[in-house]
Amino acid sequence: MKKFFVSACGALALSAVLGAAVVPAIAYAAPEEVTYLLPAPPNSPAFAPWVLAQHKGYYADENLKVSFIVAKGGVDVAKQIGAGNAVIGGAIGDTPIVVRANGIPVKAIAVLGAGSVTMVAANPADGIKGLKDLKGKTVTVMSYTDTTYYAFLGSLKTAGLTKTDVQIQAAGPSGVWQLFTSGKSQAFAGVPDWVVSATDAGAKVELLDNGGFKSMAQAILASDDTIKKNPELLKKLVHATLRGMQDIMKDPKAAAADYVAALPSYKGKEASIQATFEMYNKYVYANQKTLGQIDSSRMDAVQKFYVSEGIVTKATPVNDLFTNQFIGVAK
Repeated sequence: MKKFFVSACGALALSAVLGAAVVPAIAYAAPEEVTYLLPAPPNSPAFAPWVLAQHKGYYADENLKVSFIVAKGGVDVAKQIGAGNAVIGGAIGDTPIVVRANGIPVKAIAVLGAGSVTMVAANPADGIKGLKDLKGKTVTVMSYTDTTYYAFLGSLKTAGLTKTDVQIQAAGPSGVWQLFTSGKSQAFAGVPDWVVSATDAGAKVELLDNGGFKSMAQAILASDDTIKKNPELLKKLVHATLRGMQDIMKDPKAAAADYVAALPSYKGKEASIQATFEMYNKYVYANQKTLGQIDSSRMDAVQKFYVSEGIVTKATPVNDLFTNQFIGVAK
């Protein structure tokens, strides 16, 4: 650092003497380009922490240039990361449980909140008061490869139901709530923003108790190889993303305004975005002692449930499913 300072100052002095003939040879590192996989389009408010981190320059503050690419659900994100096609991606905290049982070397490196991001919403007019009332009903999910689908199966199991007891339809990130709103499904499993979207469209929505199944919040995933070889990059990405989450927690109204500035297609819908953020604050982000921290006992409990109910075939050592080495950096 001292050598750089001296040489830079010397170049500036020489330039002053000789005029424009000498240009200071001060080099600044170009931003590192990163492909960030998301399980659904980033224009969903579920990905507001990422959008805000991009819009407000938090990734740039870490000298990163991030490009978001959409995969086909959280499990596909994990598969792509495990195959080395991207260094980082988003899913939910349960995802490593599902994929590591199949030999995909991926871990959760941060989780965005202490709650579950998967909600089950139903129309009370259809006589659905609890999970057991979903028997024989049509329920929409984003896809059969998204981890929210597996979390929904976990919730069904607590009510003594299996996927064959309900008509589960994969409808994509918009169709999940649109089919529900049009009356073509009686319930849906998904993220809080879809609940707000359905409500805004005039649907009657009631959240069902998840039966005690403690699925997790959205998570940041990375491969074992990247964790080992490029921990500084992952630390920067986690830090910047958690700053975006923290903005929502501190002031959902201001965060909603920033979000709409980043995505002008939402102009005029600031109130709905704020309502969505408040749902995340209440049900997902709240009560996390350290931003991003993954609870080992919760991960263990979720895995035991998945294994006991046959959602995954075998258990993985819990410490192979996650690491907290990158959290505790957001202030």
